[in-house]
Amino acid sequence: MMNITKNTALVVGANGVIGTNLINHLATLGTWNIIGLSRRGGSDTATTRYIAVDLLDLDSCMDKLSSLTNVTHIFYAAYQDRSSWAELVAPNMAMLVNVLSAIEPVAKGLKHVSLMQGYKVYGAHLGPFKTPARETDARHMPPEFNMDQQNFLESRQKGKSWTWTAIRPSVVGGTSTGNPMNLALVIAVYATISKKLGIPLRFPGKPGAYDKLMEMTDANLLAKATVWAATSPQCANQAFNINNGDLFRWNELWPKIAAYFEIQTAPPLPMSLQTMMADKESLWEAIKKEHGLKHNYEEISSWAFGDFVFSWDYDFFADGTKARRMGFHEFIDTERMFYDLFDEMRNKGIIPY
Repeated sequence: MMNITKNTALVVGANGVIGTNLINHLATLGTWNIIGLSRRGGSDTATTRYIAVDLLDLDSCMDKLSSLTNVTHIFYAAYQDRSSWAELVAPNMAMLVNVLSAIEPVAKGLKHVSLMQGYKVYGAHLGPFKTPARETDARHMPPEFNMDQQNFLESRQKGKSWTWTAIRPSVVGGTSTGNPMNLALVIAVYATISKKLGIPLRFPGKPGAYDKLMEMTDANLLAKATVWAATSPQCANQAFNINNGDLFRWNELWPKIAAYFEIQTAPPLPMSLQTMMADKESLWEAIKKEHGLKHNYEEISSWAFGDFVFSWDYDFFADGTKARRMGFHEFIDTERMFYDLFDEMRNKGIIPY
């Protein structure tokens, strides 16, 4: 029987919506040993070993990662939130630098470093930006940690045998809890609470956001694209926009989401979810008890991120054809993605049936 030489993936940010789906995808392939890094660690499985490590602590990284000599691919999807764009730079740069500083000297067979980015590289978080955004678009005024991270990788890779890719998804759709950036979960919990209160599901964003063009990136599609780029020689040392491949407007999709939850809609009403949902913990506890749900309110609350996304009163999409031209041909229908994610949340006991 032929022995298959396995690659070893180091998934950094293993418990986030992106890292979780990446590990699940790698496990299905049968050709990977998988190591997951996060602050909380995790329960080992037949395919994945978890290590709890503070990535901001270089000494801790050196201590806990120095034995990982077999790592061939680093999939970097860690993120630390801060209150301003400038404050995001130091911790998010430090974590990446610390991981490379610990792994590169000992992992002599390192082949690739995959960096997870996003549309912030195009200034999408600052206001109306050029759409469709393309990987060749001009960079914008810093601070912006995604480009700082890419600059670091480009510089560090020179003269090395390993390569890098930068993966740029839109808003990612997944079911991971305890995550500060999970829009599908925001909508699901918002709809669940609205239904419990007997009120219609109102779009809470800025007035101009309801009819603008949007797109999303399914977490499973993102995982497939990330591994494809990391293992395809033609993708070396390049950036790729990864999206579902379709566009939508909230004014068409929102009533369909309300229908999924069997509640009515009413005209949009601009409001801060972070403010309006601040007193809903006791209500959620009642819902949780009534339906035997598994998660506390803080684990399923991403209201600030919801406010952020629903504030985009400008088109928000990028050209994802570069990846497709180079060999990645998967597409996801975004409406169907939402329904599938809501079904999965119900099956996992995150929201009620």
